[in-house]
Amino acid sequence: MKEMGLWDEGDWIFVIALVVLAAFLSVGALIAGSKKPEFAGHPKGLYMLFFAEMWERFSYYGMRAILIFYLTQHWLFSDGKSNLIYGAYTSLVYITPVLGGYMADRYLGQRKAVVFGGILLAFGHLFMAFEGMDGITDAAVKQADPAINIFWLALALIIVGSGFLKANISVMVGQLYRLTDVRRDAAYTVFYMGINTGAALGTILVGYLGQKIGWAYGFGLAGIGMVVGLIVFVLGKNVLLGAGEAPAPLAKKKEYGVYGAGVAAVAVMWALVQYQDVIQNLLIISGLALLGYVLYESFKLPKEPRERMFAILFLIALNPLFWGLFEQAGGSFNLYTDRFVDKGGVPASVFQSINPIYIIIFAPIFAALWQWLGKKGLEPSAPAKFALALAQVGLGFLVFVWGANSVGAAAMTPVVFVFLLYLLHTTGELCLSPVGLSAMNRLAPTYLASLIMGAWFYMTAVGNFVAGKIGEATGGESGNMTKEATLGIYWEIGLITIGVSVVILALSPIVKKWMHLDTLRDRDDGLAGVGEAEPQAAGIHPEPKGA
Repeated sequence: MKEMGLWDEGDWIFVIALVVLAAFLSVGALIAGSKKPEFAGHPKGLYMLFFAEMWERFSYYGMRAILIFYLTQHWLFSDGKSNLIYGAYTSLVYITPVLGGYMADRYLGQRKAVVFGGILLAFGHLFMAFEGMDGITDAAVKQADPAINIFWLALALIIVGSGFLKANISVMVGQLYRLTDVRRDAAYTVFYMGINTGAALGTILVGYLGQKIGWAYGFGLAGIGMVVGLIVFVLGKNVLLGAGEAPAPLAKKKEYGVYGAGVAAVAVMWALVQYQDVIQNLLIISGLALLGYVLYESFKLPKEPRERMFAILFLIALNPLFWGLFEQAGGSFNLYTDRFVDKGGVPASVFQSINPIYIIIFAPIFAALWQWLGKKGLEPSAPAKFALALAQVGLGFLVFVWGANSVGAAAMTPVVFVFLLYLLHTTGELCLSPVGLSAMNRLAPTYLASLIMGAWFYMTAVGNFVAGKIGEATGGESGNMTKEATLGIYWEIGLITIGVSVVILALSPIVKKWMHLDTLRDRDDGLAGVGEAEPQAAGIHPEPKGA
């Protein structure tokens, strides 16, 4: 333990994050100890889900922040290969909710699916702490270490666990409120803030320990966080008031069969994450199958619900481009920050916390902005907001490249341009992610809600794989990143994305008509949130007007 007088910027950030975490836990204990069914005007179930999701995001984003460095510095994969593995892993994390959402809708219910997913996640994060042989400098020898199979197993457990947990814990938030409940948007904002609080704290604490103390310490902390989140969820069952239960009584044999299918999926993912080329073909085949099924269900619907499904498909189709660029953050941009940015004494992984911190700051502002514009009849439609999102993520790269080149090729990039890139990417995310989640929530038929949410995550998976391919390209033919080549790729993809955003903006009035927001009606199903998707912080409103 260093003396306080010797602390650098990274040490101070770590301690501040610990204090903030302690403060959140104190508030959580206060809420848990209250005997009233509500706290601050919302059911206690919302806060239980907030803390459970906070810990899950703490673990996931903490591990994600140091994964690219673990691949390049511990397992000695090349930069290009590491980006491809990173992209393959994150893409599989987002594709498995299709399986998890279906199993929850059809058999388990969301609550049991979340518990099963949480158990798999806890084991996965804890297995990441097994490092294998140390002190090996030869990449071939290092990657031949049998312990690497534990690493692949850990990734596989996290992938499948996320599939059972990611969409389903979010669905339960909607089940606590009727669709016409005026508290819904505020509840969604609270939950979205929980996601990003966990992401910010996990990134700082896990990233600091992993890069400054040791990989096992960082990954171990992520595992402990997941175990705590699972405990919070299990102990808080009663405050859910029946939300997330199975759609019908389920025989034990069938329930265990579902769990067995989940374990079998772990074995499949263990193989897939090692052979990234197979994933590309898998995404194409399964994507076409998913599209075919959604279209099949769509054409069975009356005109307005059918056109809403077309609007959903249009919005979902934009996911790969946005996330392919945005997810450079944990891959190539993380490596660039580590090697070519003047970052002082702060570990590069800690900069991953900038995005969730920005979201915590700006999400309420965007929520208020959409409401203010909505009252004046000026709120952009969901597709128009998607166009704005793409424009901002593209502009973020252009600004960063300009800033890096402004100081000369030999100089380290000023850290201020890292903050500017994340600022533009975050404001872009707030125009796309929560808005898209809200659109899935409101437009999808109830009986397809979790599947549509799975499809949203599926196309996010495609985006993450695209991110891996872009990251691989920054390694060039040698597999090792160069500053010049990386900035060249960032400039090119920034220009392309801004061009696409102009086309989307031109098409937005047509897609808005397909949404038929003026004829949406509440559902007559007791708990009106059943089957809904992850909520939003700053979503659309029933009758938005404007572009």
